Amino acid sequence: MKIRHLLIGAVLAGAASSHYASAQSSIQNPMTQAVLAVYAEELAENPKDYNVLMSRADEYYRHSEYFKALDDVNKVLEYAPANEDDVRLRAYVLRAGVYNETKRPEQALPDLQAAAAIAPDSYSIIYQKANTEYMLGKYADARADYQKLERLNARGIEGYIGQARVAVKENNLGVANEMLAKAVNIDPNNAETYVRRASVRRMMGDHNGAVDDLILAISSDNRHPRAMAELIDYGNTNYPATMAGLSNAIAQAPQVGMFRYIRAMIAQAHFHYLAALNDYKTILDEQLYNYHGIYASMAECNYGLGNYREALDNIDRALSMVRDNAGHYVLKSQILRALGQNDAAIEAGAAALAVDRLNNPALAEMALGYVATGNFEEASNLLGEAILNDAENPKWYMLRAWVLENFMNRSTAAQQLYAKVSEMDNFYLDNPRSLRGFAMLFAGDNEGATRWMDNIINNVTDYDGLVNYYGACFYAQAGNLDKAMKCAQKALELGYADYHNWTEAVDGKVNVAPLRDDLKFLNMLHRHDAIFGKE
Repeated sequence: MKIRHLLIGAVLAGAASSHYASAQSSIQNPMTQAVLAVYAEELAENPKDYNVLMSRADEYYRHSEYFKALDDVNKVLEYAPANEDDVRLRAYVLRAGVYNETKRPEQALPDLQAAAAIAPDSYSIIYQKANTEYMLGKYADARADYQKLERLNARGIEGYIGQARVAVKENNLGVANEMLAKAVNIDPNNAETYVRRASVRRMMGDHNGAVDDLILAISSDNRHPRAMAELIDYGNTNYPATMAGLSNAIAQAPQVGMFRYIRAMIAQAHFHYLAALNDYKTILDEQLYNYHGIYASMAECNYGLGNYREALDNIDRALSMVRDNAGHYVLKSQILRALGQNDAAIEAGAAALAVDRLNNPALAEMALGYVATGNFEEASNLLGEAILNDAENPKWYMLRAWVLENFMNRSTAAQQLYAKVSEMDNFYLDNPRSLRGFAMLFAGDNEGATRWMDNIINNVTDYDGLVNYYGACFYAQAGNLDKAMKCAQKALELGYADYHNWTEAVDGKVNVAPLRDDLKFLNMLHRHDAIFGKE
């Protein structure tokens, strides 16, 4: 079992969100365009050829061109004779799919009912119909269809899982557990079975059981993308349950490095660097894996803890194993800059760009190295290039505005960049990573900026201290040091152990620098030495 499988799973955790973009780009494939061109020629000769329209609708649907697919399938249903059951069946199912993909289940249901009238024993159609009824809160209808699935195929798990979901909604947990047990008994070696049971257990509030199921799924198939994605998501929303489940799995199978690696990866993602380092070291000491990514992860943890020499040793070890990883060079640049080796940091940034010329973190790191050496013009140019590459990421705008305003006396240009971030709509308003309120603050809109941050602090659940860390940064920069201290205290209580950010980070003014001369703040950090490993 190779650790790259775990990394693939982690990457795939975010892959679903990029499906639409991938489908959009794949429709530009020359083969696809050639097929579409043939359909266009045939329809130019006969615009009412419903078979061609149906084929083109299928093609559009495969590429997530839902509105084009909908236009074609509407024409199919207009032109196809009433006795053309096969074509009309395909059309009803495809149009229902379009409606469900575009969040219109109330319009999908009549089409699925029409399809079921044509093919009353179609397992896939009844399954789609049941799921749509469930989405619409028509639980009695959904239950009846899930029961029909059970009759159509007693060895299929979909009917049992569906009945369990309905039972949870109807607060009948006994039936829910009975249905889940039947599903597992039918297919106990299938990872998907445990992933589905986990989703129902999560609905029931059985978080420990859900985590155990996801671990069972990964044990059955460590390449299963949903299992890994959902376990990582559990780490985001219920860290204790996730850690408890993984710890139990490790206790039962201490030589299975996969579990320890996943636990370390999730701990690291939530700034519990000491716990992550312990697992990474155990993996290496017990020779469970020997992989460059582990050394890079250890470097990141040590960097966050302020152990820069150890971090440099770790990242150099990773780079001795693989020389073409841009991310490793970016991390080395950060570490070198923290050590005051700014020229070497610039070289590391350049090495990252040699591997990947469009790597924006590398452009930013190289720019920050130039800021440290006083070459502000080059820093601004590199950050401008990052903005051109990725115009929707607020970080590059904020860094460039900081360089322009603080070092180049170009306040007007900086204000334009802050205004751009303030107007961005690609992030949710309650996401502190959007940096929206920081941009508003630095542009002079203190009242609007404070409303933004107050809303986040009061309404967004903080699972690992990150939200309150951003609050501490914001209120510190706004001059409200009492509120900044309260946020810092909360972040530390939640285990936010990024010592570098607490004590050293200055880039772009999204930091707690105004607190660092306050003895109360320094004493607060000292009281939490345990989370930084500084006792």
